[in-house]
Formats: sequence, structure tokens, C-alpha cells
Amino acid sequence: MPSIDFDLRQLEIFCKVVELRSFSKAAEAVFLAQASVSERISNLEEAVGTRLLDRLGRTVVPTKAGEILYRHAIRLLEMRQKARLELEDFLGMKKGEIRIGGSTIPGEYILPGLIAQFHKKYPMVSVNLIIGDSKDIVQRVLDGDIELGIVGYKKSHPNLLYHALWDDELVLAIPNDHRWAQRPSVALDELLRERFILRETGSGTLKITEEFLGIQGINSLNVVARLGTSTAVKEGIKAGLGVSLISLWAVKAEVEKGILKALKIDGFPMHRSFYLLKHKKRSTSPLCQAMVDFLQATSEDKEGSRVGTKE
Repeated sequence: MPSIDFDLRQLEIFCKVVELRSFSKAAEAVFLAQASVSERISNLEEAVGTRLLDRLGRTVVPTKAGEILYRHAIRLLEMRQKARLELEDFLGMKKGEIRIGGSTIPGEYILPGLIAQFHKKYPMVSVNLIIGDSKDIVQRVLDGDIELGIVGYKKSHPNLLYHALWDDELVLAIPNDHRWAQRPSVALDELLRERFILRETGSGTLKITEEFLGIQGINSLNVVARLGTSTAVKEGIKAGLGVSLISLWAVKAEVEKGILKALKIDGFPMHRSFYLLKHKKRSTSPLCQAMVDFLQATSEDKEGSRVGTKE
């Protein structure tokens, strides 16, 4: 049986096809013609001696052998990237790309502004921000797809390291013409009779909401919809679909403009933290460490790290 061999460029192209589930999209990502990508994948499969990808209509998925190769390939590519970055760091150069992930609230409302500040400090560094729910971001860190994640709850796992970054408060968001609009808070039993919008399964906001209600012995709400993003929840509130418990980060602009009102639940403050997470067994690249140091520095700024209504 001939020995299996491949080069890093082949692995880079293969990983892009797996990640994007498309030959045409992968071709754009690696700046090659689609025919060239197909040829290189075919050569890689011939070198390995088995099919690595299944073509299911317009979607491409890895075979079992492909999944094995992908797991090792991303680590090999990480090692190449780390070697390159360490040499650039040694030579006083700070350039390259960082892949980080953010759950919906930090990804949409906190990180864009911080990335702008980071870019001023490191103008040659490109940040690729992936946004998903907390469950998705945690899994991407575990799979090695991204180097860092910022999420709204901690999932217990032996390979994950967490560092608390910023505080958050969940508030009851209602339309500005709601009958409670002039009140600072509502009683919990009043909330049970109200039409309620929930986030989707996997959301950190949903997990915190369910934990809060569970502690109060509440098993059900008058749920009228489950929506996939905080933006969709806000639009539902504005349209009169219902009310929702949502991060104050997410509704801060609407509250300041008077579009929405943010209320407390009498006697039950709901606070949480956003966490930076890394894979314990994954070595930290110099650029990744620069981002870690930058984000941790923001959490030490008390005025910048705390957001919420006053007690």
C-alpha cells in the first residue's frame, strides 16, 4: 500500500470546501478557479486512497475519512500560521488574521466597536468575527474552527478555559406605548399573563431566562414566538407581538431614543457576565494573545465593563 502524502496548500483548499460546503465558494475564498479546486481535491483523494467529500446536490459534506483528515488538517494549518506569526512577532511585525466568535449580544453590540479600537492599535491585523448562538460558538472553539469565543454563559467542559469580561443585565423590554411604559418595574406574576417572546434554543439569553424562571418555580410562560436573534426579538416587541427579557446591551439605543422601555422584575435582578473562552489544549498564537490581552484590558475598565440600570 503506497504511503499517504499531501501538501499544506491541498489541505487549505480541502478545509475551505468542508467549511463552506461548496466548491464554488471555496474557489472564491482561496482565489482559484473552481475547476482548479476540483482538480486539487481529486488529487488529494487519489493520494489518500479514498473519497473525502460527498456531493449532495449543491452541498458538499465530508465523508468519515474526510472528517478525520479535516480535524488534523486544521491543526496543521494552525501550526503553519503560528510559525509564521511567531516569526513576524520576532521581527516586530503585527499582521495577519484572527478568527474569533461572538454570541449574538457581544457579537452584534459589543465587539464591533472594540474591534475598531483594536484595529487602530494593530492596523495590519484583520479580525474575522463569526456570530452565532452561544452553543454554536462554544462548539466552534472545541472543534478548532475559531481561536477565541465570547459568550453569555459557561458550559462545563474539561477543554474550555473561561475569563469573565463584561457585566450584563437582562431587562423586560416593552413597547413605548405599553400600559406599563410609565412604571420602573413589574411583579413577576404580572409577567406570566403577558404575551412573551423567547430566543431560540442554544441562546445564552434563553438559558439565563430559563434558569431565572426555574429558580422562581415557573415552568411556563404565554409564549407567542421564538425568534433567532435579539434584533428579531426587538422588532417583534416594537410590532406589539409581545414582551421579552433581553440584554440591556441589545436595547440600549432603543431605550435612549424612547422607542422601547426597559423594566425590572420586582425583587429579582438578573445579572450575568460575558466570558472569553479558549481551548485549553490549543496553543495561543501571538495575534490571538494580542486580542486576549486587549479584551481583558477592556474588562478592567470599570466604566466600560459595566452596563445596566441602577438599583
